[in-house]
Amino acid sequence: MTFIIARKEFTESLRDGRYRWTAIIVFALLGVALLAGARYQQALVAQQRAAQAAEQSRWYNQTPKGPHSAAHYGLYVFKRRLAPAFLDPGVEPYTGVAVWLEAHKQNEMLFRPAEDATLAQRFADLTVALVLQIMLPLAIVLLAFNAFAGERERGTLRSLLALGLRPRDLVLGKLMGLGGALALVIVPALVLGAVTLGLAGPAAGASRFAVLALIYVAYLASFLLVALAVSARAATPRVALVVLLGFWGGSCLVAPRTLADVAATLHPLPEPISFKARLAAALGDPEGASAAIVKERVAALVKQYGVARPEDLPLDLNGVRLQVGEDHGYEIFDRFYGELFSPMQAQNDFLERAAALFPLLGVQSLSMGLAGTDLAQHRDFIRAAEAHRRATIKILNDDILAHPAKHGATHLGDKHLWAKVPPFGYEPPGVGWVLTQHATALVFVFAWLIAAACFALRGAAALRPV
Repeated sequence: MTFIIARKEFTESLRDGRYRWTAIIVFALLGVALLAGARYQQALVAQQRAAQAAEQSRWYNQTPKGPHSAAHYGLYVFKRRLAPAFLDPGVEPYTGVAVWLEAHKQNEMLFRPAEDATLAQRFADLTVALVLQIMLPLAIVLLAFNAFAGERERGTLRSLLALGLRPRDLVLGKLMGLGGALALVIVPALVLGAVTLGLAGPAAGASRFAVLALIYVAYLASFLLVALAVSARAATPRVALVVLLGFWGGSCLVAPRTLADVAATLHPLPEPISFKARLAAALGDPEGASAAIVKERVAALVKQYGVARPEDLPLDLNGVRLQVGEDHGYEIFDRFYGELFSPMQAQNDFLERAAALFPLLGVQSLSMGLAGTDLAQHRDFIRAAEAHRRATIKILNDDILAHPAKHGATHLGDKHLWAKVPPFGYEPPGVGWVLTQHATALVFVFAWLIAAACFALRGAAALRPV
């Protein structure tokens, strides 16, 4: 009987004009978002690779100059964009994709697409994530709101229950039938997504795409189960539709914006102008602030080389002073950027905990994480870029230290020195790391699925013909 009901529900859905139009619209939106996103991904990745190669070539082929001048000469490094990023751009349009590495400064990320976007684009770009997170749940509501309420209104629910069919089997049959109808839209979209994923980037994104697909299936199944539960309890299809539209609007439209504002109020970011002013003041005069450390390091070198005076060292002590100044800056940059990112992380944590009430918040967090466009992976790239900057500066300062001026001639670095700096390579973290970062959201997404299933079963137990 369960399969008979599933087949009947599936057939009726296919014959329903609402389903056909909904399927056409949703699939068209998904197709356009996938293809447009993949095309943008291909172009952006090609540009970034070309720019990174040009930057590395510029560094290795620079003319001879003082090593410290080369440290100020610097270079750009670009964040590697994972293939699934075209599904969900996340925070990337607002955080940037490249950073300039130079001596004495930890610079902010550059090239933020949102800065060049129109107001309409900032409001809502058409992305796969937008369609799956907002449009498809609405389609589920419109297709499933009368699953039981419509049967009750037509008087057929009494006949079904009179046959001795268990209510939970009736719910399962409805779930299978409607789920099968929705699968006719979702499965081709998944196939198209897998194909475009292969065209958009390396296969390294396949595992992320697979986990992301599972997350979205759980999210959409939760909406379908809630729709069936509400329809089972509603007296009329109109009541079921109003309740479900309210649930969809509150969860998908009102809650994300409202709770983001609440999170920003509870965990405000430092005011930009005063933050930069305090950072500049803290950096101050690095040589003056580190004079005692320089003296200690010079004394250690005097002892190491067994000379009487620092002037007798076969070294250029400017290398020591420069490196101590850099070390002084590192401590300050770590403290201040920790102060900057701490409230950002607190806001994200607040929104992930709020996924206990609104499942979209958990899906958004996991979607950005698996696409490689969340705050955690943005910070991980900044960490890698800053580590490369510090390693580069250390190589150059060590070269200064090892080459004291002879006969008034200034030491110049050449291609052999530039070659000591390894090319920048950033390897994004794996799926396990991402899921660990978003463990709270992951738990709540599947908790919502279990709770929705229980709600649907309780709704089935409460089924009444009238």
